[in-house]
Amino acid sequence: MSPRASLGGPDPAHVVAVTRAWVERAVIGLNLCPFARAAQQRGRVRYVHSAARDAGALLDDFCNEALRLVAAEPSGIETTLLILPQVLGDFADYNDFLDVADAALEALGCTGVLQVASFHPDYRFEGTAADDIGNATNRSPWPILQLLREDSVEVAVRAMPESASIYEANIATLQALGAEGWERLRAQCVRDAEASRLSAAPPASRPPARDR
Repeated sequence: MSPRASLGGPDPAHVVAVTRAWVERAVIGLNLCPFARAAQQRGRVRYVHSAARDAGALLDDFCNEALRLVAAEPSGIETTLLILPQVLGDFADYNDFLDVADAALEALGCTGVLQVASFHPDYRFEGTAADDIGNATNRSPWPILQLLREDSVEVAVRAMPESASIYEANIATLQALGAEGWERLRAQCVRDAEASRLSAAPPASRPPARDR
């Protein structure tokens, strides 16, 4: 069974909720990206479900989100996660699209302003085996294109004198967690999303009392 099969269908609210839980439990909880916590806690992360089913529609969504991020104040939107539950499920296709995304940023005049960070359920660093636990640093519930502000990245890097060692620290964290631990974390993200949905649902209305 594909790892994505247990994540459910592409219901937009479910997709966003699971992705948000992944950010909280994996990216922040395991400290895989020390720069992520502040933006998340300040409510400056924009989560966007893309309904695109082909690369053309996805490119439209990507360009719209890039322009929206550039137009927004950093105090409102620091970064955008464009989530792709119905397109680029194959990692090779996803990897190829990254060149398209970079070309789109250049065409929009966003080179040096925005950059793309990549996450995919089957992410695989060059030279690694498919089951190498280190790949989990960039493995997300669904394919994601993250738009980052270059200025924000530079500020974050300056604030982390040893930012070059983050990757090594991440590998050590994931090796300690192990494949079974990673699968438990993924399952917990789905449970977190369901709990969030239930807590946000309005209380069931009660029928009016009958006169006696």
